[in-house]
Amino acid sequence: MLIEYGIQRARYRNSETNPSLIHPGRIYKYTIHIWPTGNLFKAGHRIRLEISSSNFPMYDRNPNTGHPFAQDAELEIAKQTIYHDARHPSELTLPIAPNG
Repeated sequence: MLIEYGIQRARYRNSETNPSLIHPGRIYKYTIHIWPTGNLFKAGHRIRLEISSSNFPMYDRNPNTGHPFAQDAELEIAKQTIYHDARHPSELTLPIAPNG
């Protein structure tokens, strides 16, 4: 069951007003904010984090070309790699609310 979602376009990862493209093979840091929500995870429940380069039709399509927004008929396949090691730590922060 989808509980919540967030979005971050790669070109706006550092600034909403000064876009910068990414380059294949390089590692970039992203902070993806998700709207606050509440859910009770009971013993045995599992949490899945899904990473995708698009969420169409929820958001505008992402052709993954780096071309100007909404001016592209060309499409590229995107591959996401999540690094999680000593040099590239990753985290998912799930605050715990007090019971009651």
